[in-house]
Amino acid sequence: MKIKRIITNIAAAEPHKADAFYRDILGLNLAMDHGWIRTYAGSTKMDVQVSVACEGGSDTPVPNLSIEVDDLGEVLRRVQAANIPLEYGPVSEPWGVRRFFVKDPFGTLINILEHE
Repeated sequence: MKIKRIITNIAAAEPHKADAFYRDILGLNLAMDHGWIRTYAGSTKMDVQVSVACEGGSDTPVPNLSIEVDDLGEVLRRVQAANIPLEYGPVSEPWGVRRFFVKDPFGTLINILEHE
């Protein structure tokens, strides 16, 4: 048996409000919209990972979602332009990533990172 896909589901009363963050900030494409559910996707094949943690590292809370990007500075610029407050960072961590935490429009804590 092979795992084909892992999908993160985020509860939201108004799924369309995800556009401002997942499409406009992160650049994901709206792949499916049934009104009650909206799915955003990238065009890159990715590795499947599930992490289980008691903290988020550096004494931070465990984020609900981690998103690795290739240009952390650009995502940070978009976050700041959208006046989304940073929950943590940006910081270079001792395990070789630069990252920051933000919350999406639904309060989901997101770790946005780039390997250094």
